[in-house]
Amino acid sequence: MTDVAQSLTLPDGRRVSFFDTGGSPQRVLVWHSGTPHTGRVIAPVRAAAARAGVRVVSVARPGYGGSTRLVGRSVADAARDVVAVLDELGIERFATVGASGGGPHALALAALTGERAAGVATFAAVAPYRANDPDWFAGMADPRALRAATEGLSARARFAETAEFDPGVFTDADWVALRADWAELGADAQAGAAQADGGEIDDDCAYVFDWGADLARLSAHVLIVQGEQDRVIPAGHATRLLRTLPDATSWWLAEDGHVSALRALPLAIDWLVEHGL
Repeated sequence: MTDVAQSLTLPDGRRVSFFDTGGSPQRVLVWHSGTPHTGRVIAPVRAAAARAGVRVVSVARPGYGGSTRLVGRSVADAARDVVAVLDELGIERFATVGASGGGPHALALAALTGERAAGVATFAAVAPYRANDPDWFAGMADPRALRAATEGLSARARFAETAEFDPGVFTDADWVALRADWAELGADAQAGAAQADGGEIDDDCAYVFDWGADLARLSAHVLIVQGEQDRVIPAGHATRLLRTLPDATSWWLAEDGHVSALRALPLAIDWLVEHGL
């Protein structure tokens, strides 16, 4: 059952929480949620995958959903936890999809696993950050959390003490999606924030420091999906990724924002199937 967490204890003693929709092992999709999250396979993801006959595995990153926190973790560290879960489940080949902050983790997973990854799709993915690069923040409606993260864990933790959500980061199209098919995404983010043990802080710091994975060596086909009106992770991040990845295709959604772009998920899964999933 997708709503019942399973767990795996790693050699270092940490616990990793994960969800698995089950079914055929022939087509497996690894889903990476954004920041924050619970690790659950939310309804629109489950439905889009079921339509294509695809099994979904989702892993809660350290500090979320019962997964033990790993202070100072990199993007690759969290991706290695996913590899451990896949190995435990006996899954050799898979495709992977990441939304927003899940995008870096999907890319890192593919970079770490080589030919095991049949393909990658990202939605509004964060691009790697280079120190003292002000353009990386261009177009973000509220970059304060990520700016604090560039100063380290302590600065990001201090920001969290007074941080408040700014509804203006979402476009009208985003709010329509959040009130309709993607309502569960918003609910999961709220639950993830309430339950998190440092997960949001660690995520943001992981995005702006060395990911620990070389994207230039990624061998899988990558689909970059980007809403051109995105105010959370603006379109410039998609452009940066396209310049970095050796084999990438882009879909630019002119009227979409950060959440509404996810309405293309069923088509992205079809793309992954066509490219070898």
